[in-house]
Amino acid sequence: MLADDAAASREKRALATMNALEHAWATGDAQAYGALHSPTATYVAFDGTVMTGSAEIAEGHRELFAGIMKGSRLLTVERTLRHVGADSVVVVQRAGIVMSWQRGRARPSRKRLSTNTTLLRELNGQWIVEGFQNTRYHPWARTLVGRIMTRRAK
Repeated sequence: MLADDAAASREKRALATMNALEHAWATGDAQAYGALHSPTATYVAFDGTVMTGSAEIAEGHRELFAGIMKGSRLLTVERTLRHVGADSVVVVQRAGIVMSWQRGRARPSRKRLSTNTTLLRELNGQWIVEGFQNTRYHPWARTLVGRIMTRRAK
């Protein structure tokens, strides 16, 4: 039971880091957002942009939070967490941005949904992002061409 309590505590703290990322995004705090990443973190944005390290990640988001993403919120639709070692977890989530002009929305629109993978590592009792990969969620099988090509012959 003690091991279960320790695992639950680790999971709770890891999820707190994920929630802190959402909070930093919602408040437009690029410095806080970057600080949740390690100095050597790898961050791959949905458009393929690669940022390395907490300082570059903070700087990369500073312009976004002051510009097009000002007042936006990062919302998670679904999330799974898997332990991959004593000090590491992989979080896979479907999430998206709700823009400032969409404030009343409780969920991101389908066109803004992404699936992302986050590698969190515990360092000195703090869970930090070591790796992040974001991919727009556009399942090919749901497109017209995809439905036609995957339809089974009768």
